[in-house]
Amino acid sequence: MEELKAVILAAGKGTRMKSDLPKVVHTIEGKCLVDYVVDAAIGAGAEDICLVVGYKYEIVRESVRHQEVRFVLQEQQLGTGHAVRCAKDFLGDEGQTMILFGDAPLITAETLLRLKEYHVKNNNTVTVLSAMVEDPTGYGRIIRDAEGNFVKSVEHKDASEEELKSHEINSGMYIFDTRELKEALEKIQPNNAQGEYYLPDTLTIIREKGKKVDAFALEDDEDITGVNDQEQLAAAAAVIRRRNAQRSTSCF
Repeated sequence: MEELKAVILAAGKGTRMKSDLPKVVHTIEGKCLVDYVVDAAIGAGAEDICLVVGYKYEIVRESVRHQEVRFVLQEQQLGTGHAVRCAKDFLGDEGQTMILFGDAPLITAETLLRLKEYHVKNNNTVTVLSAMVEDPTGYGRIIRDAEGNFVKSVEHKDASEEELKSHEINSGMYIFDTRELKEALEKIQPNNAQGEYYLPDTLTIIREKGKKVDAFALEDDEDITGVNDQEQLAAAAAVIRRRNAQRSTSCF
């Protein structure tokens, strides 16, 4: 099996949390959000893990339980593509790299293993983790052709009327062929209203090279749900408590 690394994006301030703390160090059941993501990555077989940190990064470093993870600093938050580019020295040139979010504590090792297996089995260069949702408003959409093949991922604000009918959303989590990821990161440009480097732009670059880009769709979006405010933190905590209760009863 090829080497698997994980880059976890954890640089954001999280202003909607109404807290001075970096978003990813808020806790559920005594464990900070990003540690749940690190656990999932390790469970999926990631041998090396890098956290891209920014806002009050010293607090993030002190809060993470896993001593073996590496840290890189994103001094300016210039988008997801820029964040991953900050970790380019960590990436190397071999194997596969997962891109995950430090504020998505509901992601599980089981889901990431399914993503990895789908990616390898289908000989994909990059596989997006997606999900079918009832109300996709505000999310980037996965667009497929009539045969169900991946065509592109498009931001909500950039989508046409027809594309907005898609109920398959891009979670922002991926598994890439590492070498192709590094090459594509060098080519992305901040040609958008925010002036940011978007990671999804790498999908178009890779696909235009004739490489295989695909999406692995989950049946529901619970595992990919992020935490952006105190209400979502409480909702994620309820899910984790439910899962812990189910786990403990299944042990008997």
